[in-house]
Amino acid sequence: MNLLSIYYYIKPIIPRRIQISSRRAIASYKRNAIKNIWPIHPEASEKPEACPPWPEQKKFALILSHDVDAVKGRDHCIELMEMEKRLGFISSFNFVAEDYQVPPHLLQKLRESGFAIGLHGLRHDGKLFSNRKIFDKSISRINYHLREWGSVGFRSPCMYHNLDWIGELDIEYDCSTFDTDPFEPQPDGVGTIFPFLVQKDSTLKNFVELPYTIPQDFTLFVLMKERNIDIWKKKLDWIVDNGGMALLTTHPNYMNCKKRKCKIEEYPMEFYEEFLDYVKSRYEGQYWNLLPREMARFWKEKMVIDQSSKSM
Repeated sequence: MNLLSIYYYIKPIIPRRIQISSRRAIASYKRNAIKNIWPIHPEASEKPEACPPWPEQKKFALILSHDVDAVKGRDHCIELMEMEKRLGFISSFNFVAEDYQVPPHLLQKLRESGFAIGLHGLRHDGKLFSNRKIFDKSISRINYHLREWGSVGFRSPCMYHNLDWIGELDIEYDCSTFDTDPFEPQPDGVGTIFPFLVQKDSTLKNFVELPYTIPQDFTLFVLMKERNIDIWKKKLDWIVDNGGMALLTTHPNYMNCKKRKCKIEEYPMEFYEEFLDYVKSRYEGQYWNLLPREMARFWKEKMVIDQSSKSM
């Protein structure tokens, strides 16, 4: 086990303030050592073979997603959605199915507004992929909630992932990986800023993997205590230059929406709004803002057509 894996194993018995302090120390220790691969891993810009162009000659794709880890974040979802709507963006909200109640009227409001729903695991405990027995017992419950919510997408809590096993879920896409993020408990990045098609076995359903490609808000603003969005801007500009997919994951749990003094695990919601303003002002007309399921269907269609043409 690496340090972060050990941390997640004993996390439930550690007071929250000590949790944050411990992770800050680990992040500070690692940050200088990995500066050549984070926040930008140069090799991740390599385009896949037969990479399709984005529609309407857009320079890059933009996917916004939110992981709702607890009740506090759930209660901020509508406010966050309204802010995105006002600025002309759409996003996906990923809920944990069995840690807190997810009211049907909340899901309905998001859908009616053109936003999407994803499943962020059954419980936010990082144990789903601990062993095969735990995962097998979870499959039917995960698929049940996917059906109930009309969702086709999954993101694992704590970004733990096993793409072989994930293929057994009833999904069209997964978002449990990243191009590069050495600060995650399972730090093996997929090394690309593009989607990719996953099929490990002919008996399993294909799904599209959508790695997040912009550093998470918790890492930047809570662990590293950054007080501006310069790293977000830097990474976005690099993705744009390479024609990739900018996928940002934020957490309404950590957004301070009330403009009061931020607690130890909060950051001003204005940081996220500033990022959206930056995208809109600097790249207006150049980005394709879409939902994860739309990207999965676009990518799968283009890549399957390309593979079929090669086999003829």
